[in-house]
Amino acid sequence: MAKAALGDRSLFPDLTCVAYLAHAAIAPLSAPVRDRIAEVSASYARGGMAGFGEWAPRLQQVRKDLAALIGASPREIAFVSNTTHGVIDIAFGLRWRKGDRVLLFEGEFPANVTPWQQAAQEFGLELCWHSLEPFHRSAEEGLSELERALDRGLRIVAVSAVQYKTGLRMPLSEMAALCRRHGAELFVDAIQAVGATPIDVSCGIDYLSSGSHKHLMGAEGAGFLYVADRCASGCDPRLAGWLSHEDPIEFLIRDEPRLRYDNPLKTSAQVFEIGTTNVMGIAALGASVESLRALGADAIHAHANAYLDAMEHGLIERGFISHRSRAAAARSTLLSMSTPNGVPPTRLSAELGKRGVVCNTPDGLVRFSPHWPNHPDEVPKVLGAVDEAVAEIHG
Repeated sequence: MAKAALGDRSLFPDLTCVAYLAHAAIAPLSAPVRDRIAEVSASYARGGMAGFGEWAPRLQQVRKDLAALIGASPREIAFVSNTTHGVIDIAFGLRWRKGDRVLLFEGEFPANVTPWQQAAQEFGLELCWHSLEPFHRSAEEGLSELERALDRGLRIVAVSAVQYKTGLRMPLSEMAALCRRHGAELFVDAIQAVGATPIDVSCGIDYLSSGSHKHLMGAEGAGFLYVADRCASGCDPRLAGWLSHEDPIEFLIRDEPRLRYDNPLKTSAQVFEIGTTNVMGIAALGASVESLRALGADAIHAHANAYLDAMEHGLIERGFISHRSRAAAARSTLLSMSTPNGVPPTRLSAELGKRGVVCNTPDGLVRFSPHWPNHPDEVPKVLGAVDEAVAEIHG
């Protein structure tokens, strides 16, 4: 099979659109991902439980590859079902004290808000809301505001690596340094970043969660949670399950009885692997991560941004207003635009879809999110489709 190459969508032979620009929503499945799913399915079809014996060790390679992708160790990676699952694990898995303060940002995707709200009710926490606008103006202003909040005392800061609505890339390294200096921790929702925008948890990120179906280009229903080893001892995994224990399957594979209920819980991120793993989903994620690592996050990010440079210029000429940061360091692989007067974003998206351009409309904007398979030659076709769609809307 051909290898992944920037601007080459030959690994997506059934993708029928002119330009797929909705990786920030759900990515299409590549041939390697589909083949991996079929391989797992065939293995279980042939052997039932023998399929588990075949794939359990192979999932450990996926764990290693995910760790390498974000600069972690395999021990710090737990498989989860989605981003929200990982947020809940930490929101309900920290050793809280009543009155602990949690900083949330207005405008965050609800996956990184609702679990903290529920934890606040359960444990008597104080939620501190802050605006993202200072970060939109400049990283320096945003960090200054964050430091003022940290001066007043915070237990944890929860933030998305990339803001889903505008594509703003947050200065995670600087945020982590500020949190560490003030004795706070940093939780990162990484689903709009990892796979397309470089992330290195060694900058001081304490916790990170991501599903696999966006920029990681895997299937829905799989993801991972990173818990720094230095933070694992501060967790109190209230949502533990039978696989959270050390040596959880010993009683199933030995001749003599080994069943116990008092085995200690794991002391790593994997304490949050509470039950049966989505083997098919994690294996599919592994196939995609192999391609992503071969291409390199820096190269993917640069490729997508060159595409977006041309897109942004053409759309601004047509009366759209860009929400993309002017600072290169604050750019992700998302381009969100306000539409011209009289052009509803959802109608525009629908009309573009009829013309083979797939995008989506988060919270009143129209958003374009390319990835490594998109070729710059698509841009004139996309802009032509925009012209036709706007003309159709205006009648």
